[in-house]
Amino acid sequence: MDFGVVLQTDPPAREVIRLMKAAEDCGFGYGWTFDSVVLWQEPFVIYSQILAATSAMTVGPMVTSPGTRDWSVLASLFATLNDMFGNRTVCGIGRGDSAHRVIGKRPSTLATVRDAMHAIKELAEGREVVLGDTPVRIPWVRGGRLEMWMAGYGPKALQLAGEHADGFILQCADPAIAEWTIGSVREAARAAGRDPAGITICVAAPAYVGDDLPHQRDQLRWFGGMVGNHVADLVARYGESGPVPHELTDYIRERQGYDYAHHGKAGNPSTDFVPDEIVDRFCLTGPAGAHVARLQELAALGVDQFAVYLMHDQREQTLHAYGEQIIGKLG
Repeated sequence: MDFGVVLQTDPPAREVIRLMKAAEDCGFGYGWTFDSVVLWQEPFVIYSQILAATSAMTVGPMVTSPGTRDWSVLASLFATLNDMFGNRTVCGIGRGDSAHRVIGKRPSTLATVRDAMHAIKELAEGREVVLGDTPVRIPWVRGGRLEMWMAGYGPKALQLAGEHADGFILQCADPAIAEWTIGSVREAARAAGRDPAGITICVAAPAYVGDDLPHQRDQLRWFGGMVGNHVADLVARYGESGPVPHELTDYIRERQGYDYAHHGKAGNPSTDFVPDEIVDRFCLTGPAGAHVARLQELAALGVDQFAVYLMHDQREQTLHAYGEQIIGKLG
């Protein structure tokens, strides 16, 4: 199993770069960031510095969206970084949540996500696409490579990932939800004539190594609120008795809205509705042995990478615990 770390691009940027370098030193091979440039700093500027400070780490957004940058701009950003540092980027993409909503946009349609994945990948790898009515190709790309990993929860998003994406990102570490989503992605891949084993499966969730479980839960409760944004959209579309597993939908009944000013932050006041049980299921808490056990369960379901959301008050302690006690046991 590969390991990644997910950070927000809070200023100062040098601290993000320092933590990414520390993560690589602990055995993490992927460095991800949020991509919501009103709430945080522009990640692509910072990626250049992360790539320069590390030797082999692959970097990318978890996740970008089709609606905040022109697709040719996104493709050129990735292609430029790859040309400078040797194909060390990956594009995580979804419909758009915080980056869209804080500027008054709705999430993109899945059809738009599909078209964006195709256009960005083709352009970043040097091939021609038609944007609008105009054929476009980036002429200076030589030997470029960019994988598109799609994030999603709902049945139609999972189908799209299976049909078109190079990787699938599940932002939740609940094994029951992982089993359903991974199975749906793989079935869609088979139906589309693709090899399901060719789709990289990434589970991303907060992890906090330690013994004070009540404190860990309070520090990570924000994640249930973030996931709840997407789940609320699914319930609105499919209803509470729809195809989405109840493990993912039941807990949002008490949800009363969401303030993006606290998005992804410990102590988020919009997440009081999230019970301890959800924190325990969606996140990894407790001592190192508990993390190893959950990760082994996820690996048995076909998870290729676990990406640690590192938004709590013991970030470096958790990084080092993973490096010293966990990553080596999942190799």
